[in-house]
Amino acid sequence: MDEAGATPGTGQDTEISLETVKKRSVRGVVVLTGRTFLLQIISLVAQLFLFAFLGKYEFGIFAIVSAIINFLVYFSDIGLAAALIQKKEKPTETDLKTTFLVQQILVISIIAVVFLLSPFFTQKFALDHDGQMLLYALAASLLFSSLKGIPSVLLERKLDFIKLAFPQILEQVVYNVILVYLAMKGFGLKSFTVAVLARGIVGLVTIYILQPWKPGIAFSRNTLSGLFKFGIPYQVNTFLATFKDDGMTLVLGSILGPVGVGILSFAQKIARFPLTFFMDTVTRVTFPAFSRMQDSKMDLERSVTRSIFFICFLVFPSLAGISILAPILIQVIPRYNQWVPALIPIVFVSINFVFAAATTQLTNLLNAIGKIKITFYLMIMWTILTWAFIPVLAIKFGVVGASIGYLLVGASSVVAIYIAKKYVNFSITDSMIKPLLGSIVMGAVLIVMRRFLPVTLISLEELVIIGVVTYFVSMVTMVGVGLIEDAKRSFKTIFAKK
Repeated sequence: MDEAGATPGTGQDTEISLETVKKRSVRGVVVLTGRTFLLQIISLVAQLFLFAFLGKYEFGIFAIVSAIINFLVYFSDIGLAAALIQKKEKPTETDLKTTFLVQQILVISIIAVVFLLSPFFTQKFALDHDGQMLLYALAASLLFSSLKGIPSVLLERKLDFIKLAFPQILEQVVYNVILVYLAMKGFGLKSFTVAVLARGIVGLVTIYILQPWKPGIAFSRNTLSGLFKFGIPYQVNTFLATFKDDGMTLVLGSILGPVGVGILSFAQKIARFPLTFFMDTVTRVTFPAFSRMQDSKMDLERSVTRSIFFICFLVFPSLAGISILAPILIQVIPRYNQWVPALIPIVFVSINFVFAAATTQLTNLLNAIGKIKITFYLMIMWTILTWAFIPVLAIKFGVVGASIGYLLVGASSVVAIYIAKKYVNFSITDSMIKPLLGSIVMGAVLIVMRRFLPVTLISLEELVIIGVVTYFVSMVTMVGVGLIEDAKRSFKTIFAKK
């Protein structure tokens, strides 16, 4: 029998041990990062093609319509899935089926709301017919996503992130291939519509093959009561995040228009690549892992320090490189000339993501150890600052002003660092400061070297190599050969037995 036990509800399941949690967490981070690296390369290549074949207007409309759906998604979930993952005891079939029932009722209600409000959205954001179809497609994708909920929970509780990652990989491959092909054929917004629907169907079928679960309905007040204790505060935080981010996108749509939102969306997509490559995978693994380590303080402290270091070690230099090298990329590819207005916003958004890389794991930690009220207060702070700075700066300085607003909000994340350290005594120097110093050294070298090289793709490749070497040497100098030993252990973990 697998060490995670049988499927919940069989009566044979046993919770995995702390030692297994450690092994699977390390393996999960390393394997998912490695195996999804190819996927992210595919996504990156796809985005580079889309930046060439789709215009600022199309990106702006997609960002606005996605924000509408993301905003409404909040009301389709009340945090029950997260509560099932965080729950210390094994979920029963009644827990699973009750959660499934409630989620489906909420999702179907939201889809109905989207269709009823579509005339308002069409008029408010000047959506054409293709924009309306995209809105409907994204609404339909909510149903596919909700149907995947319980199998995903079962895999996350077992920390079986290899199986969990495969449907996501397949989804994104299908999505990007269809999207790029149709965009190159001149289908415009229709490309997004078809790709979104195909992605949802493929992901749904795949996850049920990998984690069979017979959908069923049940209703238990005790189940809901227990899950609500974590789920409702968790979902309130999610609402604040949605209101802060997607709500702001809708406001910026009114202030900047689709073209302005498209420029800002380009800057955010480019700057967010490092977070997508590295941070998202780690936080996905560590939430259930930290939850299982709640009673082991020393293990938790070490795991938090190492996970934040892993994120910052990879994200910080990537963001520095993007900010410094983006002007060369836009100059050497003629079709990218339309994105020149995004160069300055890229710098400010990148700095914002530096703070996000350092602190997202800490809010993840606070949620995992049950300090959900603290993350709630942090989200209130970030929401207030977002709505206080960004619209005002956007009205006064346009897209650049909005990007500066994001930077200012990100800088407030030092408060999260201070609070989280009270509960878990992780090392700020080892996890954040050293990667930051290494990135600053690398950035300085790149800025100097950029002046002596011609603006060509070959020069861009040379600068990337120079940056990687400079950063690695800087980090080995500060961290020592232990960095190399950690890398060796990580590679061994990939091929280790479960």
